[in-house]
Amino acid sequence: MTETTRTATRVGDEYAAQLAEFSDGWAELHRLQAVLDARKARLLARSAAYADAFADVTVPAIFPPAERRALSRRSTCAALAMATRMPERTVQRATNDAERLVNEAPAVLASLEAGRISVRHAQVITDQLCDVPAAGWAAFLEQVLPVAESATASYLRHRARVLRERLHPESITARAVRSEADRRVEFEPAADGMAWVHLFTTAPIAQGIVERVDAAAAASRAAGDTRTCGQLQADALAALALTGVTPEDVASSPVLPHPIEVQEHIKSTVQITVPALSMAGVSDAPATLDGYGPIDPETAARIAVNAPSFTRILVQPETGAVLSVGRNQYRVPADLQRAVRLRDGTCRAPGCGRRARACDLDHSVAWEDGGTTDVGNLACLCRHHHRMKHLPGWNLDHGPGGVLDWTTPDGKHRRTKPDPAPF
Repeated sequence: MTETTRTATRVGDEYAAQLAEFSDGWAELHRLQAVLDARKARLLARSAAYADAFADVTVPAIFPPAERRALSRRSTCAALAMATRMPERTVQRATNDAERLVNEAPAVLASLEAGRISVRHAQVITDQLCDVPAAGWAAFLEQVLPVAESATASYLRHRARVLRERLHPESITARAVRSEADRRVEFEPAADGMAWVHLFTTAPIAQGIVERVDAAAAASRAAGDTRTCGQLQADALAALALTGVTPEDVASSPVLPHPIEVQEHIKSTVQITVPALSMAGVSDAPATLDGYGPIDPETAARIAVNAPSFTRILVQPETGAVLSVGRNQYRVPADLQRAVRLRDGTCRAPGCGRRARACDLDHSVAWEDGGTTDVGNLACLCRHHHRMKHLPGWNLDHGPGGVLDWTTPDGKHRRTKPDPAPF
């Protein structure tokens, strides 16, 4: 054996040994993470059971029994969310998942506790299990768990869907009718002035939409449009939604409108906060579109021209103080309401992101207890947190500058402050 060969062998052995250390350590960390995830599931399931058991004690009897149980659960989830600085909806979803795992799939939980599967594998199984009637649970779990312990989560998702379909005692027709009731549209802000619009609908409708978009994009491309396929598809869908352009229209005028042209058809009520210097044309500081965030001044101006209901809010660029609030709306809210909603932006409960315009204006100190109706005693709370604030054990103190100090039933404290002006 030459010196070069011996050196290569030593290097190879060292690399193999180091790689084994990395892979073994990585596997052990995942095993420990699985154990912790199982403990979290058990804790969340127990918290839900206690919330149900103590609902009649912790929620006033003025609420009907079913509502007392729901309020008790949401109060518990809110306390857990505040303790971990998590969104309350995240804790609610995790609690629902934990209950299914603990109560309906104990064998899956045991596999998670032993580190044989990850929490992603467990999530895939419980997601499919939630639509299987109780009579089919045992057969489904018996066949899907061995797959989970030997495959990736993505492969498991495919196999679990096949097994669920094969073992489901209910016809796909009946399930399709039930699922159709969940159709909806969701808005998701993205970076740099962009956003996602998610449509959840029946498969034929979704396929039909895609085909119409593809047809319109292809016709525009054939007419010499230089936009990319992705851009044309996005612009075609925007045109279909906002202007009613169809593939039939494209036959006579194949070139799709540009997004700037499509924006002219936006007729919603818009609230935009604009720095004074940007309005004067001497600064390119971003405007703020309510419900989204920063947008460029030119886009804000285009939307403003066409919106029939538009509130323009001028702010002092150095301090963010409100200089002027436009009043050219169909229904003009009280100046005080406008000031509070502008200050708060969202529900002021920790972790809640519901927009201020959809929230109640709550007196932090109740009117009947001597509270005043002014900016120092008003805050935006969504209906859920407005009601939760009055449950036993919850307390809210309103400090100067709109600072809110929350106390949960277990004695923990959280503080929320109004967001500063974004300029």
